[in-house]
Amino acid sequence: MGKIILTGDRPTGRLHVGHYVGSLRERVRLQNSGEFEKIFIMIADAQALTDNAEHPEKVRENIVEVALDYMSCGLDPEKSVIFIQSMVPELTELSFYFMNLVTVSRLQRNPTVKSEIQMRNFEASIPVGFFTYPISQTSDITAFKATTVPVGEDQAPMLEQAREIVHKFNTVYGETLVMPDILLPQNKACLRLPGIDGKAKMSKSLGNCIYLADSQAEVKKKVMSMFTDPGHLRVEDPGKVEGNPVFIYLEAFSTPEHFARYLPEYAGLEELKAHYTRGGLGDVKVKKFLNKVLEEQLSPIRERRKELEKDIPYVYEVLKKGCDIARDTAAQTLSEVRRAMKINYFEDQSLIAEQVKKYQ
Repeated sequence: MGKIILTGDRPTGRLHVGHYVGSLRERVRLQNSGEFEKIFIMIADAQALTDNAEHPEKVRENIVEVALDYMSCGLDPEKSVIFIQSMVPELTELSFYFMNLVTVSRLQRNPTVKSEIQMRNFEASIPVGFFTYPISQTSDITAFKATTVPVGEDQAPMLEQAREIVHKFNTVYGETLVMPDILLPQNKACLRLPGIDGKAKMSKSLGNCIYLADSQAEVKKKVMSMFTDPGHLRVEDPGKVEGNPVFIYLEAFSTPEHFARYLPEYAGLEELKAHYTRGGLGDVKVKKFLNKVLEEQLSPIRERRKELEKDIPYVYEVLKKGCDIARDTAAQTLSEVRRAMKINYFEDQSLIAEQVKKYQ
């Protein structure tokens, strides 16, 4: 069997540049690399509902938004299967069986679950669906026999637990499920971009995101208002690049070619950092450079999105086709799981024969 990818996003808002450098850009590269037999890209609406159950419209309205972002970034429906999680009910059945292989205490120890619970103030009342997300994620991964799961570093504990569940299932029921491997971004700056306000994470509620669908004017406005080093008050003052969002974004997006085109007086990012650190380089100049870098990368995405927006029925057609393919694939895996667990009662002829013999 060839290598297979499963990855995706929660549709709780439009995708932003953090999603782009953290996963989307790499997905497109992997899609076009020819290394993978199949690529499944999931819009994880069912998972998003675990902490948005009382506001389903927040999830529903973003299904198409995420699909548009996917395709405008270069995910090709002819090369990747783009589908909606809730349209594959086999995933729910797999999750139900996997729940018997995981203890409550093990879920409570999952670092990602712990941090997400704290972030959402769920300490007092955790929705069961949210609490069992690692099990649901294992279902998603194994249903498509994914060998490779590209995720951010913060999701590594989730994949570790998925591997534990796969190992436990295969030990109890025989070799059935494929053991997945994690694939992390190679550029450390891409692991998690901070918000433009300097906060650790971009958030729609905080209004600190640069969205892939933002206009040229919106991107420029956000870049020029970005948080930098609060101690760098004058051009001649020494500045700090560590933890400075402008330089973190440059680490994630800029290339030597960008410097050659827009800032030829510097050999590269390290030289720019050195100048800023010793003083004599203003924030405005660095931000203008970052804006040019971002515009060069976001402009083609923005234009492709405008074209796709003209034919929304086509977007739904892509999703419907993807859901059909995903469901067929998951159904095959579920059949193998049921056979391994010996709960395929009407297909197991040996079981029927045993029962006939028993009562004769």
